[in-house]
Amino acid sequence: MIELNSRGRSIKSVKPLVMGVLNCTEDSFYEASRTAQYPAICKRIDDLISAGVDIIDIGGKSTKPGSMDIAAAVEIERISAAIKYLVNLETWVWSSVDTTNAEVARYAIENGIDIVNDVSGGNMDLQMIPTVASLGVPFVCTHMQGIPATMQENPQYEDVAEDLIQFFKEKINHCQQAGIREIIVDPGFGFAKTLKHNYEIMQNLEFFSILELPILVGISRKSMIYKLLETTPKEALNGTSVLNTIALQKGAQILRVHDVKEAQECIKIFTQLK
Repeated sequence: MIELNSRGRSIKSVKPLVMGVLNCTEDSFYEASRTAQYPAICKRIDDLISAGVDIIDIGGKSTKPGSMDIAAAVEIERISAAIKYLVNLETWVWSSVDTTNAEVARYAIENGIDIVNDVSGGNMDLQMIPTVASLGVPFVCTHMQGIPATMQENPQYEDVAEDLIQFFKEKINHCQQAGIREIIVDPGFGFAKTLKHNYEIMQNLEFFSILELPILVGISRKSMIYKLLETTPKEALNGTSVLNTIALQKGAQILRVHDVKEAQECIKIFTQLK
């Protein structure tokens, strides 16, 4: 069972949830997911809902390895049309904002978004955690060393799974002390991790249950798949489905994906077997 609450709304599900990616940028690592123009944004939202998405994750800034930060005003401009279209639909759907900037998070929540999803776990903007606390919404807390521009240069861990669990214990305490009531944990696959690190985390994902919080896994079409298989993001859907299924078996409760229909199929089969 997973339950989330945001400003009087709630979502309860006995099955894992699917978070669909909406990239309002021109520079996402997966070319087919780039929807910077308004007609493409609207179509992507409609397609995600038709495919059975549970949460739509709206982002206006790429956080792929080597990407640079942008001004909050630019990020807000990129996501504003998507937020307006989404919140005015007759079919209401849960949503999150994918940002490391507290100002952007506040804008999104005040305009109808439900969750803040920060790939830096609040480390890139020290106002993020108090801002989320003041807004009273769930917080996706992700592990990442450094910043996207340099995170893949030389990531170091003594024991990557144990290091992440310790990080989350400290970060969860910080968030709770600040007043955040609902936290979702994301190990941050691909964020300051080598291919070996990523698979060690996946191999030990069940140990994150010690945190007693929902676990979000975002491995959709990432380099841990296409580099291992010697292919491309475009050709990484099958590998994504395999890893999503393994993640479900190891306790993942939210899958963040580009391909919602296929993720829901993984969940349906997993749920039937369970």
